[in-house]
Amino acid sequence: MSSNNGSPVTSEVEFRVRYAETDQMKVVHHRNYLVWCELGRTDLIRRLGASYAEIEKQGILLAVVEANLRYHAPARYDDLIRVRTTLKDARSRSVTFEYIIENADTGEKLVTARTMLASINGDGKLVTMPEQMRRSLEAAVA
Repeated sequence: MSSNNGSPVTSEVEFRVRYAETDQMKVVHHRNYLVWCELGRTDLIRRLGASYAEIEKQGILLAVVEANLRYHAPARYDDLIRVRTTLKDARSRSVTFEYIIENADTGEKLVTARTMLASINGDGKLVTMPEQMRRSLEAAVA
């Protein structure tokens, strides 16, 4: 991962709600918002200069250990969605992201969310992140 010179890094990802993500009433099912958070998180990590696959090659897995979502309004089939992701905290063995999921056409806030991920090895044991990775994450904290 590369450093961003101490500037907060954000990610904005846009996409349309797919029919398969909705229920019978064409409202997005709540489970999909966590998937959308993952889209934002992986994009932000990539903006820092590494992909999840590259991190995993270093023997590090980032496991979601905490997730909090607050639903403000429903997303519906074919809505244009924007996921804005920021890095809120980076420690030696964990990283916390915050998300705003909104309707990209109207700006209406749909969901606010926060996830904490722990750095683990292939055996599921908590491990310290590699120094360069940790420094890159710390430099990107908003």
